[in-house]
Amino acid sequence: MNLFKNALSSGQVEGFCIIKSVEQRTTQRGQIYLDLVLSDAAGEVNAKIWDYSEGRFGKYEVNDVVKVRGTLDSWNNMPQLKIDRIRKANEADDYKYEDLIDSAPFSSEDMYAEIVRIVGAFKDADLKKIMLEILETNRPQLLIWPAAVKLHHAMRGGLLYHTLSIVKVADSACKFYTFLDRELLIAGAILHDLAKIEELDATENGYATNYTAEGMLLGHLVKGAMNVERAAEKLGTPKDLVMLLEHMVISHHGVPEHGSAVMPMFPEAQMLSMLDEIDASMFEFAAALDGVPTGEFSQKQWALDNRKIYNHGRGGYFKTQIF
Repeated sequence: MNLFKNALSSGQVEGFCIIKSVEQRTTQRGQIYLDLVLSDAAGEVNAKIWDYSEGRFGKYEVNDVVKVRGTLDSWNNMPQLKIDRIRKANEADDYKYEDLIDSAPFSSEDMYAEIVRIVGAFKDADLKKIMLEILETNRPQLLIWPAAVKLHHAMRGGLLYHTLSIVKVADSACKFYTFLDRELLIAGAILHDLAKIEELDATENGYATNYTAEGMLLGHLVKGAMNVERAAEKLGTPKDLVMLLEHMVISHHGVPEHGSAVMPMFPEAQMLSMLDEIDASMFEFAAALDGVPTGEFSQKQWALDNRKIYNHGRGGYFKTQIF
């Protein structure tokens, strides 16, 4: 739908969006107004409801899906939406979350099915059993969860997108580095960030606003290892296999300065750590170059050590092929 993107030419907008922030304020003349940030898949915009009263316009909170009608103007050279009408969306409304929030470029159902297909072909029966158990347990959240609050793969379905990307690259790496245990590496790729489901405070729209208490106090590495342990106890998974899986989870950040409990101590753990870094950084490079004309540089990118990224125009920067 791209409500705000399509509205830039005409100035008039009507459609669905998500409330990212909302605050009741008062003008210098004592008039109450609502200050909001609204977003859809095309981006976000500041919005105002002037002469606001709850009885007239209703009460709204962060992450509410709403239908708005208003005029898109500018204030201090920035877009601003003056809202004339607003209401909460209901079950009868025809909208999709994918239109309202930045989403992975592939269907979550398709990505999940592909991961299950790959695991279903494992020859190691114990590894297949525990991986299918963990996947099925976490399926509802996996279909929507982002991989971050900000930065790489912070989108609806982003966790699955990041996971499947690493699985595919890992599969290719094993064809060259033939001494690697392919099934063990792929299992580690699936597990490494899975506990972000518990670390990130996300809603049904796939947008994470903050970290949970568990995320702040324990983090997804510790929680991920705990989840492996729990599934292994249920299934009777051999302890030596459990140890390898847990090590890959707690070491995948590489070094203690980046949050790892230990450094990777066997080849598959080291490869997983490197592939995680590769996928995250390639995502940031692609995002940095989005919209940058050939022959020009992006703005400084905090996630890439404040580098300006150059668009040489020779590559398909914004395409991934995971199917």
